[in-house]
Amino acid sequence: MPEIIDTYRTLKSFSKGIYKEKGSKFLAFAYPVKTEDEIKEKLDLLRKDHHGARHHCYAWLLGANKNRLRANDDGEPSNSAGKPILGRIDSHDLTQLLIIVVRYFGGIKLGVGGLINAYRSAAEDAINNGEIIELRMKTYFWVKFGYENMNDVMHLVKSRKIEQIEQDFELKCKLKLAVPQREFASIKSVFLNFENIGVEELFTA
Repeated sequence: MPEIIDTYRTLKSFSKGIYKEKGSKFLAFAYPVKTEDEIKEKLDLLRKDHHGARHHCYAWLLGANKNRLRANDDGEPSNSAGKPILGRIDSHDLTQLLIIVVRYFGGIKLGVGGLINAYRSAAEDAINNGEIIELRMKTYFWVKFGYENMNDVMHLVKSRKIEQIEQDFELKCKLKLAVPQREFASIKSVFLNFENIGVEELFTA
């Protein structure tokens, strides 16, 4: 089996950058992210907050092996915005990261070369204003069980020091947990050794 790549570099927290050229302002917003749903949410919110901007260009990378990515020019000339943003993320060896650059047009066209430099510079400023950290990929999952299994489940969670994300003890008991990616298979098998306990894998990030 191929070795699991389970460490990655990203920004510790949200950061911002800016670049100005001939009256145009390029505001960069960098978000550490885990899922495409989270990316969509960030994009929707920023478009509302900056609805007066002409362009909301972005790029993102997901996965420790950077196997999921996207770049969007949002109306700018092809490859003049999204690709330069993506290039900055990749050049710093980052992933699990979304960078959106919002452009407020200043009335003077910059040309394709000027746009590439502007979007690249804004993204670079956002990265430089953040703190780069190294993290380990985690697998997130639900454990579903009846009340009669509560003690067994909680004992396992505490003894293995499993991270608890969310809990729901209304109709049937549910715990959302997270463990290092390379430990998920073994921990899942331990849970499934108990009767009437289910495990639903959500995502790895």
